Amino acid sequence: MNDTHKLVNDLSDQVSRLVKDELRLARMELTEKGKRAGFGAGLFGAAGTVAFLGGAALVAAVILLLALVMPGWAAAAIVAGALFIVAAVLGMIGKNQVKRATPPVPEETIASVKADIDMVREKARR
Repeated sequence: MNDTHKLVNDLSDQVSRLVKDELRLARMELTEKGKRAGFGAGLFGAAGTVAFLGGAALVAAVILLLALVMPGWAAAAIVAGALFIVAAVLGMIGKNQVKRATPPVPEETIASVKADIDMVREKARR
């Protein structure tokens, strides 16, 4: 009986050690993946910043191109006006999309459930 008791204790200790080792390994793996994800997110942010600067340089190029045929201030004003118009259109489209998404209630599902309830009530009356 002592040998069985000792084997059960050894097995329990080994299982406990195995679980702890697996949890430590999982924690190390998740830490490494978290570091990589953070670094990747930072690179995405850097890419967005560089793309923004590229867009700003492109806007400056358009202004300089227009400045060849008109005063620089007029070229800058025209480009600024065009950018404001694009911003307004994008803003209205975004507002409409947000309006269509709110309130965040599954209205179609609710209507379908109400219809099902009405149908069950109607059949129950018969």
